[in-house]
Amino acid sequence: MSRYLTIAVVVALVAAVILGYFAPGVAVKMEPLGVWFVNLVKFFIPFIIFLTISSGICGMSDLRKVGRIGVKALVYFEAVTTLSLAIGIGMAYLVKPGLIDKTGLPIQDATKYINQGVKGIDWVKFFETNVVLMVLVGAIIAGIVFNLMKQREMVLAWLKKVSKYVFGVLRYVMLLAPVGAFGGMAFTIGKYGIRTLIPLGKLMLTVYGTMILFVFVVLGLILRYFKLNVWTYLKQVREEILIVLGTSSSEAALPSLMAKLETMGCSQPVVGLVVPTGYSFNLDGTSIYLSMSVIFLAQLYNVSLSPGELLTILGILMVTSKGAAGVTGSGFIVLASTLTAINKIPVEGLAFLLAVDKFMSEARAITNIIGNGVATLVIAKSEREYQPAAAAVLT
Repeated sequence: MSRYLTIAVVVALVAAVILGYFAPGVAVKMEPLGVWFVNLVKFFIPFIIFLTISSGICGMSDLRKVGRIGVKALVYFEAVTTLSLAIGIGMAYLVKPGLIDKTGLPIQDATKYINQGVKGIDWVKFFETNVVLMVLVGAIIAGIVFNLMKQREMVLAWLKKVSKYVFGVLRYVMLLAPVGAFGGMAFTIGKYGIRTLIPLGKLMLTVYGTMILFVFVVLGLILRYFKLNVWTYLKQVREEILIVLGTSSSEAALPSLMAKLETMGCSQPVVGLVVPTGYSFNLDGTSIYLSMSVIFLAQLYNVSLSPGELLTILGILMVTSKGAAGVTGSGFIVLASTLTAINKIPVEGLAFLLAVDKFMSEARAITNIIGNGVATLVIAKSEREYQPAAAAVLT
């Protein structure tokens, strides 16, 4: 079924591009298909996270391992996302995508993001609206409580039974992935048009090229260190990558990625803890895009930045980039906040980025979900929570 689903999604994406190019008016009307599919999958996310984490912790013999996995994951996230930010800055200076003529560039209204950026990131709102984090915390607490109960085995059996039914229903939902991918891609091409890419093509190519290098070089070397192969891993998660490509949402593939990582050999507790946490704190693709965008705008306005200012940008983004998940438009708010803090690069430059942001969101989301899968494999390997029999398919 996996092979046929991949083929179906590819066919849907090609059909969406053709429709968007030749009949943009009709293509734009396909948006509800993509939105509907993403919302349908998002409905399952809280249940899957709760069941996966609570049952995993409930079945653990050593609760101290939960804390160790969490700390190790957060350290890994901070190290890799900081490296991502630095790579984005370095590649922007190497390729110089902002050294172009501003005349005739497509501009969209960025006022709402600029106004919000001046106020800064609302961290209270971020945590209040981040359902994934809220469910994650609740599941950890519930898992610990279940683990300490005398009826632990009975509770564990019930959780596994419910999980089986939920994942069973989700497998049928994922058969609709080609429909969702078609709707999302058709809307994007129909509304924004391929011609929109031409004026800012250099930036687009730099962003995509940098993320490809990051996946195959940085993540590839990390996997190689743990005796895993990046090509084999990407082949294993190809369906999830295609779904994200079509819908521009890493959430759309989050449940199936968790299930896929378990079949690869990662233990349920590690998958349950690392993947949902990574969704909020391990945004490799977003980090590359944010740092590269700041340098792009500096080059666009011919603003020279000192080494001290570059370190300041890196430091600010290390903190604010963590708020770029779960809230629509948060990436632009993070950029606006960063530019406001530096007070040297015109914040109005965001209007240029808005024109092609939709086309770059796919690259960000794909890199994010690939990075979270790698993080899970790394933590599982380091914690010896990776079963050799299942893991053999990745070596």
